[in-house]
Formats: sequence, C-alpha cells, structure tokens
Amino acid sequence: MEKAMMFETEATDLAIEPYINKNVDTNDFMEEAYESEAHNDFDVNIEFDEDGDNVERILGKVFDTPDEAYTFYNDYSFLHGFGIRKDDTVKNTRTNEPYRKYYVCCKEGFKRVDNNDSSGNEKKRHRDVRTGCQAKLRITRQEDGKWLVDLFNDTHNHELTMTPTKVIKHRSHSNFHRSIEGKSIMVQFGQAGLKPSQIKKAVNTMKTSNIADVSSKQCADVLSEHRKQHRGKELYGLIKHFQDKTLVDSDKYFVVDLSDDGYPINIFWADGRSRDAYTKFRDVVVFDVTYMTNKFKMPFAPFTGVIKHRSHCLKMKRKRHLNGQSILFSGALLENEKEETFEWLFKHFLKCMFDKYPNAIITDQDKAMGNAIKKVFPNTRHRFCSWHIRRHETEHLRSYVSRYSDFQEMHRKWVNSDTIEQFEATWEDMRIKYELESNCWISDMYNQRIHWAKPFLKDIFFAGMTTTGRSESINSFFDGFVNSKTMLNEFVVQYDKAVESRRAAEEDEDFKTMNSRPVLSSVHPIEAKAGQCYTRKMFDTFKKEWTEAITNLSHNTLTKTTEESTYKVGQLDVDKKYWRIVTFRSLNQVIVTCSCSMYETNGILCKHSLYVMKKKNVQELPSHYILPRWTLGVRYKLGSVSIGLGEINNENGVSAYTLFCVRSNFTKLIEQSRNSPSEIQKLNSMLINLLDDQANRKKYVSSENASQSFCMGVSQVDMMPQLSVRDTLGPTTTKGRHKLASRIKSSLEAPKKRTCSYCQGLGHYATSCSKRKMNRCKRHNDEMSYFCEEKKN
Repeated sequence: MEKAMMFETEATDLAIEPYINKNVDTNDFMEEAYESEAHNDFDVNIEFDEDGDNVERILGKVFDTPDEAYTFYNDYSFLHGFGIRKDDTVKNTRTNEPYRKYYVCCKEGFKRVDNNDSSGNEKKRHRDVRTGCQAKLRITRQEDGKWLVDLFNDTHNHELTMTPTKVIKHRSHSNFHRSIEGKSIMVQFGQAGLKPSQIKKAVNTMKTSNIADVSSKQCADVLSEHRKQHRGKELYGLIKHFQDKTLVDSDKYFVVDLSDDGYPINIFWADGRSRDAYTKFRDVVVFDVTYMTNKFKMPFAPFTGVIKHRSHCLKMKRKRHLNGQSILFSGALLENEKEETFEWLFKHFLKCMFDKYPNAIITDQDKAMGNAIKKVFPNTRHRFCSWHIRRHETEHLRSYVSRYSDFQEMHRKWVNSDTIEQFEATWEDMRIKYELESNCWISDMYNQRIHWAKPFLKDIFFAGMTTTGRSESINSFFDGFVNSKTMLNEFVVQYDKAVESRRAAEEDEDFKTMNSRPVLSSVHPIEAKAGQCYTRKMFDTFKKEWTEAITNLSHNTLTKTTEESTYKVGQLDVDKKYWRIVTFRSLNQVIVTCSCSMYETNGILCKHSLYVMKKKNVQELPSHYILPRWTLGVRYKLGSVSIGLGEINNENGVSAYTLFCVRSNFTKLIEQSRNSPSEIQKLNSMLINLLDDQANRKKYVSSENASQSFCMGVSQVDMMPQLSVRDTLGPTTTKGRHKLASRIKSSLEAPKKRTCSYCQGLGHYATSCSKRKMNRCKRHNDEMSYFCEEKKN
C-alpha cells in the first residue's frame, strides 16, 4: 500500500476550538448527525490519471464554498468506489464561524459499543460496517473567504466497490432525496395525500437510471422536515388558507373559535357550492365524529348528505338501500365532544346554511350530541344509526340470549314490527315474559324508540339511509389523505381535495346520464317515463322495483279488503304469509300508498304500489311521485323557490339566502354571457340603470347592516386582533378513548379475519400454519424412512 502524501498549512495565531459531532451510528448504515444536510448541485470536472498519483492534483485545490468541496469529493469517491460523509467542523471561538471542515470515508472510525440500554436490557447490535478507514479530505478557510484543500489521504483499509450499481448504494451518492428537485417532488406528492411508500414508488418510476432509488424512510424524513418548517404556524396557515379561498369564493364561510390565550378551540367551514347544495338536499343530513385525522387529535366532524347519483365507494348490500352519492356540506374540527361544543357547532352550521333546518339528521347515540340537537334543531327528526345499535345489541343482549332460547327470535320480531301497535304489543310481551328491568339497556332503547324504531320513522324522508355509513365512507376516503401527523393547515387542503373529488364524480355521472339512454325491461309507459326523468343510477333502482312488480308479483290477484280502494299484495317469492296493504285512489290524480312506506322514506315507489298501478291500468308514472332530488334537473333548477323570493320581506329587509341566490344567479349570468360582447353590453347597461335607481333612493341602507345581511363567516381572529394566534399545546382529550384509539370502523371497513386455507383456522394463513408444517415434517420423515427401507432391500 503506497504511502499517502500529506500537506498542512501553517496554523494561524487565532485560538480555535473544535466543534465535533459525536461519531455515533443510529441505524444500519454508518451515519452521523451532520451540521448541515443541504448540498448544492455543483458541476466539477474530475480528470484523473489511471496510474498517476491523484493526491498532488487535489492538494491545494480551492473552492468557493464547502458544499462545492463536498460535491467534488463525493464525485471523486463515486469514481473510485467508496462513499463519504461529513465529519468534524472546527469553529472560531470568538466569531463561532466554521474555520475548518473534514470529509471522511464512510467507513472511517468505529461504532461505539454499548451493550445495554438505560434499563439494563441487552441491546440488539447491528452488523459492523466501519473499519477505521483513514481516507479523508480537509479544507481550511482562507483570508479571502475561499476554502483550500490542505490535507488529503487516499489510503483505504477496505475493499473498494467498483460496480456502479453498487457504488450508488452508498448514502452520499443516494442523495436525490436531499436535492431541491427531489424534496420538491416528494413534498408535492405528500400534499396530494400520498403515503411515503406510495411516494417512493412514484419517484423511483420518474427518476433516471443513474440516480439511486429512494426509500420510504427517506420520503418520510423529507415530509417530516417540511412539517417542521410550519411548526407553531399551523393555525396561521389554516386561517390564511381560508382567507385566500374567500378571494375566489365570496360565499366561503368559516369561523375559528379561539380561547382567551389565542389557542384554537373549534373550527368550522363550508364553501359556497356546498352551501348551495345544502339548499337542494337538506332533507336529510348525516353527522358523525371521527378521530386521529390530525396531529392535535382534534375530532373531525363532517356534515354529509346524499345527492341524485349512487355512490361508487359505499357498497352496502342493504335491502332497497338507494346508495346515493355522498356530498360534503361542511366540516369542523372540535376541541371535545361536550354538549356546549356541539351547540356551538350546530348554531354556526345553521347560520352558515341561511337558518334552514335539516328535515332529518342521522347520528350515533351520543347523549351530548342528542341534547344539542334538541336545543338547536328542535323541529328536526333525529334518527339513531342502526349499525351502532346492532353493534351494542351484541354486547347487551348476550345474557338474555344465553338464558332464553327464544329471546333472539322474539327480539327480532319486536325490532322488525311493521306498525306502532304491533311494536307496543310485542314489547309488553317481552317485558313480562323475560322480566326486563326498567334500568336495563333494552328498556332504555324502548324509551328512545322514536329515534330508531321503523314504525315511528315511516313518515319522514331519509333518502334510503339508516346508518351513519354515509359519513363513514367520507371518513374512509380521508384515511387515504390524512393521518395522526397531518397538520391543521394541511388538513383543510386535503378536505378541499376530497370535496373536489366528490364533485368530479358527480359531473361524471351527469355526463353519463345526459349522453346515454335507459334500457327498458318492458314497453309499459310507466317505465318509459321513469327512464326519461331519473338519473341513470336511480333508474336502475326503480327498474329493480318495476321488474319485481311485473314478474314476482304478476301471478297474484289483488285481494280487496273491507275498506274502500284498499288491497292486499303478497310477496309470494319471499313468504306466502307476508302481505302489504296498498291504498289506491284515482280522482283528479293518482294517489297510492303502501304500508312498507318506501316512497315516504326513500323517495321512490315500491314494487307493491307499482303492481297495483299496473293492475289498475295507470298509463303514466304520476309526476308528483318523481322527486326532483333524484333527477338531473335539480342541479340547474331556477325559480322563485331557489332564489328565495318568498323570504325577501323579513325583519332585516332581505334574507341572507335571497342575497346568496341572487348573487349566484348573477355570477351564472356573467359566465354564460362572457363569450358574447353584445350580451355583456346589454347586461352592463341594465346594471348601470339599476345603479342609477339605487342612487336616487331616499333611504340608504347602512354599510354595517348590509354586511351583516350577507351572513359571511367571520373568524374571531378578526374580531380580536389584540390576541396572538397560537397552535394548541397538545392533543385534545376525547371521551374516555385510549390515546391511540381511532374512530369506530363500520363493517364496510373492518379488516377481514385471516383464515387458513389448510386447517380453516382463524388468525393465520397457510404459509404460517403450524399444523401444515407438522404434517409436512411427518410426511418428509415417512418418505425418508421408506427410502431407507428401499435402499436396504
């Protein structure tokens, strides 16, 4: 091994104190905590003689910055088969500025040996990768500010890696994730909601072959570093995001509730298009709370509805469930789940939605939530989520099922009661027969029967929904975009992307409906009328009911009851003893009702009603049985109702809803006329005339009252400018949930239990089946014994 040549400049008179980073390895590789990780791309032309001594060429080389020296040495190491890293930094004790820097071989030094951790347990040691190599390059700062190479040792005590595909694996050469380009791409993918593992795949697909693959950990580190830049500024970024949105969406509503110390307590927001959608689809709202969607663990509470198309992400196989496409009306991040918090949220939701109450709301059985609904939405029908009820049934009814063999059948009969009379009578039988106590869970459910029992909910429209699964599907959608480390300012951005994704799906369905014709199963005009009016997905639902009416029910004859115009219709395909009562009248218009109440709750006629109408020779589907919300025209409908003319005269002069609708119509008019100069000129002339009329009015509305009538969202940051906006001190506390607990997942999202295909056991697969391994060993031993016996013979 040839002797390395060394050269040192004369020491300066200035006292220097070395500032040395501890040479401790914390991972499988030979890494250390560097003073700086930022490296600039600097093109250095390296020309070396294959057989010559390169030391003399490198000693005395001058660089403008340490980064240039690092890049030069790194390029040199790539050509010679090793990697490098930053080592010691010497600083001036008076100015604290770097004076001297060392770059060493990646195998320099030895890993510190520490066999036990702080608790005395033996630590698992990784393989040693350092060999004490002395190869290094040192640069010293000159009086002119440039950096001189004054020491260079090119002697290695280990084998060099000469294969380019292996050399690039060294950390100093695998630096794409530390480049400006690499960081920018990863941050963009992270903001789009991709996970580090997904970012890794995307980046490795895009990069060229001469760049080393990035790992999931490197992507995670880049995202973590980016988040640190916003640490302590998350709420500021959130408010700025909302304020920027108001510049392009004048109907944006948001409010941030701050504590006396300036910490965020509750946040609520909704954009103009969602507010407009609520005015058309406010008949039923789903409200649910989910967890672990942001770093502060503030519960996320979306208000969700259902529109005219069927959902693609929510595939519930419930009988006659319409599966309408979900829509986000608004979102909120809450401090806790107390009654006063829900009251604050519901009041702002009501104010945001022009004081228009939802007709029905579906939630879980949270008492604080229920009390707030009673206070803020007194006229809204409140329904409990049936999935949550079934989940609690398993827990609370287990003791009764074990004691009484017929309890489960009796309970099912009670829950599925068709009428209030049947429900009450069955309850009395159960209460007496099974000695149900007044303070047990099932008695408590009886006391709250108006919120969940079907006989008490037949008169209210729920768009086919019985659970908060609508909200659960929204939450599961967010699971791909946010996690427990998501910052608040990132969360609202991801929320906007979720909303845009839903709207894009709606527009796709609109396009497919407008550019296709329905395939009819019959030549009857009732089905033809439905195909013309309904969206394509809703027509599929109607077609299923119609097909049932003309096939499975076609062999029945109407059984007339003692009451006039009342008939019994049997479902022979299901149960010959199961009948529905259908009332049919035809005076000025067709009136048909069924005891199943499908139209009242789902908004579409059931097969029993359609069967009676067909038998009574009704030739056209009555228009009053086609709900506008299930048609394509609801999105474009204009008129006195949609522009709020009926609410113009109130105590404030003009309602917020009227102003909202007029402004929306004005915006639509400009958009539709923008390509016609003559139409724009006509519109401008009309506006000038109107402005002149307003100028001649004797009474002027004060600007303060006018601004109040717009009902725009106001952040309390604006109302209290003396307060500084701060991020929350730590995670919020939810109701008795473990700190690592997330929201309750519905059956749609529950992970499938692992089942072994070999022994049919649960909890493992065939690859790890102990019974399979044991049988294999036994079979192997049997084969070896047989082979040995054959060999002896």
